[in-house]
Amino acid sequence: TSLLCLLDLCVCRAESFLKTFRREYVDARAMATEQEELLEPRRMRRDLRFFTHPDRTRASREHLGGGLAIDTLPDNMTRVVEDSQRYYSWRSFGPGDPHTAELWVDMTLPEHSQVRVHGILSNTHRQAARVALSFDFPFYGHYLRQITIATGGFIFTGEITHRMLTATQYIAPLMANFDPSYSRNSTVQYCDNGKVFVVQWDKVRLQGRETEGAFTFQAALHSTGAITFSYKDVPMAVAEISSAQHPVKAGLSDAFMAVQSSPHTPEARRRTIYEYHRVEVDPSKITNSSAFVFTPLPTCLQHETCESCLSSNFTSGCSWCNIIQRCSDGIDRHRQEWLDYGCAEEPKDMTCEDYAPQGTDVSLGQVNPSVSEPTPSPGTLLDSPVTEDLQTGPPRQQGAPVHTGIIAGVVSAVVLLLALTLLALYINTHPTAAPAFYLIQRRSNHWPAMKFRNQGCHSSYTEVEVGGHEKEGFIEAEQC
Repeated sequence: TSLLCLLDLCVCRAESFLKTFRREYVDARAMATEQEELLEPRRMRRDLRFFTHPDRTRASREHLGGGLAIDTLPDNMTRVVEDSQRYYSWRSFGPGDPHTAELWVDMTLPEHSQVRVHGILSNTHRQAARVALSFDFPFYGHYLRQITIATGGFIFTGEITHRMLTATQYIAPLMANFDPSYSRNSTVQYCDNGKVFVVQWDKVRLQGRETEGAFTFQAALHSTGAITFSYKDVPMAVAEISSAQHPVKAGLSDAFMAVQSSPHTPEARRRTIYEYHRVEVDPSKITNSSAFVFTPLPTCLQHETCESCLSSNFTSGCSWCNIIQRCSDGIDRHRQEWLDYGCAEEPKDMTCEDYAPQGTDVSLGQVNPSVSEPTPSPGTLLDSPVTEDLQTGPPRQQGAPVHTGIIAGVVSAVVLLLALTLLALYINTHPTAAPAFYLIQRRSNHWPAMKFRNQGCHSSYTEVEVGGHEKEGFIEAEQC
């Protein structure tokens, strides 16, 4: 009995190890594939050119290498990049408004003892670090549990991190070329109390204009979806900040990624990030002791049933896709799935009653009535596991499966131990292969850190190790 318990424990631990190893190996391969795609040299234009001509943004496009590009929706779409107050309504508060002081979060108070000064971001320039949230934060109707804080005065909300973080999918109280590494007094700090996540860029200065004053401002993400921008010190007008080296923006933006096959090479997959909405803050209202509050409006994604999706008076243009059980207007981060399942091709005059027969007629019992079993009553469902345990039969029929299971367990344990031994010997005898397994082992402790180097306008990524106790990954991006 003891031997069987020991073997069973070994098998369980081995299966858990193999599942974990396989998952991490797949993640590592995916990360390596992504890096290989990004290593492809490709000439790019500056992020500055992409945004300094607002009238041309709809036709503009930024290629990021490996078939990844950033674009806006074409003119023939129902909605283009604009502040239509479809997703957010917002208000501004000036220096004399009492709400301005109420919106500012004093990080020095004792109730904010969980404030953390990010060591990497506070001592570097043009870097971003991933940080996990303790709550689900709704952003444009999508729930986020992880964001990326950048030294440039903004928060990146995208799932796929690329070198052009300033392009779209951001929450930017004041995006500019801030350099926290200039002074020890400059810090990037944040706190999370379970209901609100606050990021503060404290006493940060513009690179090349350090003597003109320090900026201090905040961005607060509330669990309700509300977003607040608070400004304490703004030593100069935002219009005077140069965008030659870094984009200057304030507001919100979101996008979705679409995957398309190339007409010339069908096996090639081209990924494009489309910015579908943007909220731009009036820069003249960003002054000392000012604030903005963005209140989320109802979206189609919040409806979980067909009835609420099609009959809600708070949202418009929503359609119900019965295949994926989702309510959407087709323009959100799930657009690729919306197209893949043919949701956009469903008739617009469909009602919830039209979907009802599909949900009631299709069942396991009606697929093949000849082999279907009678539907058990609630009492039968509760007793069915016990009934299986009490089935009777010849002793030889009951003993044979147990004996077979013991043999299978012993053989599996021996094979697994042998495989692990061979794996350990292989790693020790092949030094060139060891780093790959070392990186997989380290991956659970910190996010992979990527650094972009400017090499004559050709993209190049190299891995950077994060030292000390800082475990978040970070990205440094330079413009060519």
